[in-house]
Amino acid sequence: MTERVLVVRLDSDGDVLASGPAVRAAAAGRDGRPAEVTFLCGPRGRQAAGMLPGVRHIIEWVCPWIVPDPPEVSRDDIEDLVGRLAAGRFDVALVLTSFHQSPLPMALLLRLAGVPQIAAISPDYPGSLLDHRIRPGRDMDDDQPEPLRALRVATEAGFALPAGDGGKLKVLPSPEVRWLTGEEPYVVLHPGASVPARAWSPSRCAEAVAKLRADGWQVVVTGSKSERELTAFVSGCDAVDLGGRTAYAELAGVLAGARAVVVGNTGPAHLAAAVGTPVVSLFAPVVPAKRWAPYGVPVRLLGDQQAACAGSRATRCPLYGHPCLNSITADDVVAAVNSLVGKR
Repeated sequence: MTERVLVVRLDSDGDVLASGPAVRAAAAGRDGRPAEVTFLCGPRGRQAAGMLPGVRHIIEWVCPWIVPDPPEVSRDDIEDLVGRLAAGRFDVALVLTSFHQSPLPMALLLRLAGVPQIAAISPDYPGSLLDHRIRPGRDMDDDQPEPLRALRVATEAGFALPAGDGGKLKVLPSPEVRWLTGEEPYVVLHPGASVPARAWSPSRCAEAVAKLRADGWQVVVTGSKSERELTAFVSGCDAVDLGGRTAYAELAGVLAGARAVVVGNTGPAHLAAAVGTPVVSLFAPVVPAKRWAPYGVPVRLLGDQQAACAGSRATRCPLYGHPCLNSITADDVVAAVNSLVGKR
């Protein structure tokens, strides 16, 4: 009989992509039983959830204790979610969280929905809310890459990656995109970030595009529809501007075709890792790089990881001039690209 597994990750695309190894372990089943995986995500993670191998169904919900601009807690909304979860008749739920998030509110809702087994990492006493509890710092190293943290929840519940799966990030095959990028080998520069504290300045990005082009590289600049003005400025006359021109699957294809991706700590960094492309990571230390640097691909980490903002989780840089990232020069980026993939 097929086991029904719910995987919960309620924040953004990058977080959802980091859940990929745990999803594949769940989809492989346990105790010789096949499994069907449903993914519960927020709207900011929906497109990534749809690209994860092993996901059969998706439930979308705006979580008032996770999203940055939370809605008011509504009894009707909570009861609707509990009803949807109860209708899924799940056998087990894997609640995946970052180190600063609690799984217990979601575990309570899952209990109300009748889910008989729940697994999560929790430093706090869970009472009867969890059947498989992992205590950070005691049962596991809490300072490990996020994909391994998520996978630990799956293994605690009895799941394991199938033979031959090395546990890297993966997404479903992406479409052909040479009509967007052209035939010449290229480097992608993604100037945007989910929050301002993690973004390299637009002028520095534009300088890097010009330097990469002068060094012989074709450069492709990517961004969302809301970032078209930014990508146009950064591209100038030296790059292919794809700002607002790619759906998520097409963005995966653009990143997959690149020789390297230059990007901050934001969703496309993890998407690049998921398609196996080396990353020059412009990493602001507001969260730890050892947890959130792109996983499973060659990486050149740039940025002052000992800056005063380290570990602050700031969304806007608290220091004048954004020194942790703006100390990086365009020449640093060119050197990092060439050290990863060889000079063009």
